[in-house]
Amino acid sequence: MAFEGLANRLQSVFSKLRGKGKVSEDDVAEAMREVRLALLEADVNFKVVKEFISKVKEKAVGQEVMSSFTPGMVIIDIVNKELTELMGGTQSKLAKASKPPTVIMMAGLQGAGKTTTSGKLAKLLLKSNHKPLLVACDIYRPAAIKQLQVLGEQVGAPVFSMGDGVSPVEITRNALQYAKDNHNDYVIIDTAGRLHIDEALMEELKQIHELAKPDEVLLVVDAMTGQDAVNVAESFHKQLELTGVVLTKLDGDTRGGAAISVKAVTGCPIKFAAMGEKIDSLEPFHPNRMASRILGMGDMLSLIEKAQSNIDAEKAADLERKMRNAEFTFDDFLEQMAQVRKMGPLDQLLDMMPGMNKVKGLKDLKVDERQLARVEAIVRSMTSEEKQNPDLLNHSRRKRIAAGSGNSIADVNRLIKQFDDMRRMMKQFSSMMSGPKGKKGMKGLLGKAKKFPFG
Repeated sequence: MAFEGLANRLQSVFSKLRGKGKVSEDDVAEAMREVRLALLEADVNFKVVKEFISKVKEKAVGQEVMSSFTPGMVIIDIVNKELTELMGGTQSKLAKASKPPTVIMMAGLQGAGKTTTSGKLAKLLLKSNHKPLLVACDIYRPAAIKQLQVLGEQVGAPVFSMGDGVSPVEITRNALQYAKDNHNDYVIIDTAGRLHIDEALMEELKQIHELAKPDEVLLVVDAMTGQDAVNVAESFHKQLELTGVVLTKLDGDTRGGAAISVKAVTGCPIKFAAMGEKIDSLEPFHPNRMASRILGMGDMLSLIEKAQSNIDAEKAADLERKMRNAEFTFDDFLEQMAQVRKMGPLDQLLDMMPGMNKVKGLKDLKVDERQLARVEAIVRSMTSEEKQNPDLLNHSRRKRIAAGSGNSIADVNRLIKQFDDMRRMMKQFSSMMSGPKGKKGMKGLLGKAKKFPFG
């Protein structure tokens, strides 16, 4: 989970405040000390922390807060708003040229994921019905051009290359003409990186910048490097005038220092964040949603957007009807599994749901993709009749399925039992939703839900 360490610390601090009927200035001061320590441990820039704490404290000890019926909640709301503001306030969208093509220059150190991010950005633009052109200007790193070509083929975007014997400036000049001739409305220039910032790198980037006059100069940085990422962004910004930052590996960043500090230190907004390795894992960065996730309030808007773009509405409605009537089959299970997997890792989806990180058993859930593949193999080893009617699955059939899928009979039995439990749970849940059943019923359902589908 992104920001896991910071999120846990902050949520612990605010759970104490939330339980208080009245909050004194001493309570606020103690809470702010803990928040300050949590932010510093998360590798947030110390100047940023100092200013943040000062702003929150000033607002939190006001008369309106102290006399509120729910002072703890009001203080959390203040922190949420200030954290959102710190990360940029509102979503910063890509610039668009008045006359196509819009030119995006990608910059960054070697190893930050610049080439991969270029491919992911092309994929994102294609989904919005644009015609991006990828430009291979990294002529120094072995296989960089080939990597971009493979990514271009994977996402369905053309790649302009002149090999590694032509200067990046010349490649850029020809690429821009190619884009105009072929009606590409976005040009994404993948530039070279180095292991560190040096004069040769910067001189080349400045020459490309002068020729291309990019509408966007996006710096790709590894979120997991924390304060180092912020320092790199500051150095690049001084020489290139960045328009935005892309944070990669944000899903693995348990601290959050880069995401929280970079806008305040450089003035450059975070435009995108990569939440995984898959080609469609690049997401627009929403400061308000990220602040909400850090404070344990979830991110339902992002979850809904993921569902809308990946799940077929008619199939979902049909599935809901089947679940309600306990007609859910193994075929439906395969279909549902495929659609949910398209949305991203299950632990990331749970992270977006308010309060789910507090549910025992789900907080540290990690789903092994290999285990998902084993489950899928078991179901695919069933006949059409068996998938439609699990009651047919006697011992000899289970033995055949185990052999056919490369699993043990115990694995097959476990999955079938969990599937039966889930069908019963769905029926129970359906009846519960149609009328109040009390807290006990909900706890029972959660207990069963945690067992499915991988024990």
